[in-house]
Amino acid sequence: MKPKILVARAVFPETIAYLSQHFDVETNPSDEAWTGAQLVEHLRDKDGAFTTGSVRIDDEVLAACPKLKICANMAVGYNNFDIDAMSARGVLGTNTPDVLTETTADFGFALLMATARRLTESEHYLRAGKWNKWSYDMFAGSDIHGATLGILGMGRIGQGIAKRGAYGFGMKVIYHNRSRLDAAMEAECKARYVSKEELLKTADHLVLVLPYSAASHHSIGAAELAQMKPTATLVNIARGGIVDDAALAQALCEKRIAAAGLDVFEGEPKVHADLLTVPNVVLTPHIASSSVPTRKAMAKLAADNLIEFFSKGRGLTPLNPQVLKA
Repeated sequence: MKPKILVARAVFPETIAYLSQHFDVETNPSDEAWTGAQLVEHLRDKDGAFTTGSVRIDDEVLAACPKLKICANMAVGYNNFDIDAMSARGVLGTNTPDVLTETTADFGFALLMATARRLTESEHYLRAGKWNKWSYDMFAGSDIHGATLGILGMGRIGQGIAKRGAYGFGMKVIYHNRSRLDAAMEAECKARYVSKEELLKTADHLVLVLPYSAASHHSIGAAELAQMKPTATLVNIARGGIVDDAALAQALCEKRIAAAGLDVFEGEPKVHADLLTVPNVVLTPHIASSSVPTRKAMAKLAADNLIEFFSKGRGLTPLNPQVLKA
């Protein structure tokens, strides 16, 4: 008898076909964003779950689903998982690192460029029919080549952005991280480690790529924004909640920093209303990893984690491997 799994959000048809070779699969073809109670209703009799970052797995859900043994997240981030609760109840969590690194770094740099060169503002201006003459300062932004690129969070994606800046645009790269990279990796990224204070004060373009946790909540708030240059830009491709969106909107409105590019938001898919009214911000709906090849690779790795677990008792990319040892 095949194990029962729930695919909690819509995914590629070929992923469902692949999973169906190994499991009794229930899907969510309408792609509804279920409440916790609705999720439990569908998950209660399942052995495993294929989840995305919008599917919250907490102790309340786990308590109501005692058969559940694994949740495979189709994302590198996993702040939708209460890992401590999952570990306490013997439920494995997995994610999809590596396969989205380069695509996400590409997007991070694209968002940086759009923000620095004021692409969104200028497109809105053109579409509104306001462009009727040339002027010397029309949407004059800031240069990227030769500028100082600051990176907060220097994991795989941060390193990818650093290399794009250093090698492609001749940028001076500085970074801050919980732990410093080894000398060889710093040399490969052409990056210099600095304090967070120096990072904020020095960067012309600051990119956030750190994981979300209670410790990183509002890592960029009013006090941090006040330390940045008035000509600086801020890009967040990490997670909502790392930036205090209300404080950022106010700083943008008051031109205390030049511009921001945001792919993630507190409470998404809702966006802070003030961010929708300021012109000097580029907004995208959490699509940094959204290329077709990469999203298919993410779906395949999440599926393979489920198959590996039920066939061999292990996960390919476990988040709480102590569960396997137990």
